[in-house]
Amino acid sequence: MEVIIGVDGTTAVKAVAFTLDGEIYATHHESVPVNYGPSGEAEQDMNLIWQAVADCLSSVVKQLDGHDIVGIGLTGQGDGVWLVDEVGEPVRPAANWMDGRAGDRVAAWTADGKDAKVLEVTGTSLFSGLFPVLLEELRENEPDVIARAATQLYCKDWLRFKLTGERATDYSEASRTFLDVRDASGYSEQLAASLNMTDALALLPEVRHPAGKASPLSAEASELTGIPEGTPVGVGQIDVAVTGAGLGMVENGNTWLILGTTGFVGTLLPSVSERKSDLSMVLATGNDAQVLEFMAPMTGTPNLDWIKKMLGLEEANWGDIETVARKAGPGSHGVVYLPYASPGGERAPFLDPHASASWQGMSLTTEREDILRSVYEGVAFSLVECIETLEVQDDLLVSGGGFRSDLLCEILADATGLTVVRQDAPEAGARGAAVLGLVSADRYDTVEEAARALGATTETFEPNAENRDIYRAAYDLFLETRAALRPVWPDMRNLRKQTN
Repeated sequence: MEVIIGVDGTTAVKAVAFTLDGEIYATHHESVPVNYGPSGEAEQDMNLIWQAVADCLSSVVKQLDGHDIVGIGLTGQGDGVWLVDEVGEPVRPAANWMDGRAGDRVAAWTADGKDAKVLEVTGTSLFSGLFPVLLEELRENEPDVIARAATQLYCKDWLRFKLTGERATDYSEASRTFLDVRDASGYSEQLAASLNMTDALALLPEVRHPAGKASPLSAEASELTGIPEGTPVGVGQIDVAVTGAGLGMVENGNTWLILGTTGFVGTLLPSVSERKSDLSMVLATGNDAQVLEFMAPMTGTPNLDWIKKMLGLEEANWGDIETVARKAGPGSHGVVYLPYASPGGERAPFLDPHASASWQGMSLTTEREDILRSVYEGVAFSLVECIETLEVQDDLLVSGGGFRSDLLCEILADATGLTVVRQDAPEAGARGAAVLGLVSADRYDTVEEAARALGATTETFEPNAENRDIYRAAYDLFLETRAALRPVWPDMRNLRKQTN
């Protein structure tokens, strides 16, 4: 039997071996800590991430009973600053996408018009974890360290480097630096110059198609993982984009949602000129002028993990927790939760590095289930706002760990009035990486063919018309509450810094 391995490098690193008809044969997960600092820092040890991936691959190989590995596909978390020196050693921990230390710099770039220049060329609105602004922040505060850097390798690019020795990226990751998404012709020297960052271009690696020709696994990586030397290792794609391949969403007009560490709502468009909002982000796919327009609110599953801990429910399983939350009913008895708990603030569908989480509408009659359900609703409402901004009207195809929750799927369906379609099979990110890996390994000619081969069944959640009015009222109140509190968010952040 033959298998393809998909590697997903996030805060929860995983390797998944799929049979060539899409069944999961073996899997292994490892956690890599994120280290948070008092000024919004969010960092990870790049070598720990690589060691976790190597351990995952080694574990999967031991479960394969000698079955043939036809290739390795890669994906991983995007954004942040991941710098290595001339010999390939990290110059510092990776400052990942959640890093919020550059919040004041984002405000300064917005005031002097640099944000508009970034948006025009890359299609991306500024936020604290975006490479150009975060690199400038690090250069100012750690000049000697950053001066040693030779290459910017995002998470999955770092993993490919460790597996093959090659320094490269793909179009989706390059879009987060200086790539001109209007024609995907290459890095924009004009943009770099307008940001006074021309020298940063030397840090950026070659750009390849995400399903482009594979590179051979090195002897060193083979010895560490147990995978045969020369096994094809694909180029890969950023996690939010690669999930589309795993879901079979590769045609213009296809839309999908993800709920993991962050949220995601995205649609494939034939060109950037057809984008629906200047508040969105845009990634080149490498397929002519095609782009993925998306919003990625930072209001994901950490909100649920947080409230689980705060309510003393660490030992409870998620099914039992949802049973408690259902006792509250739609609207959470008037409790409104703003799910802006990320240290980096919020980036979609609005940009505010000072965004903060809070509850409103509580009283002495508020029960635990009201607080709990309000978190589920707040996370869902954040996605609803993105869906409306991007003018999505078709069924909502969803994936990611958060959407294993039936309650979240039901709230999303009821609040939008749209059918939610959930892929039954887990590991959509790793599956998408495997799809691209199959094409890179020349097992299929197109991503569409590979996606069909590794496809999975789905289940649907139809909207409950009886809940529509109360969710519309709750959603409107969610927006009004945020608007009322937003003016004091900067002072809240400042007080947080002063008291740390």
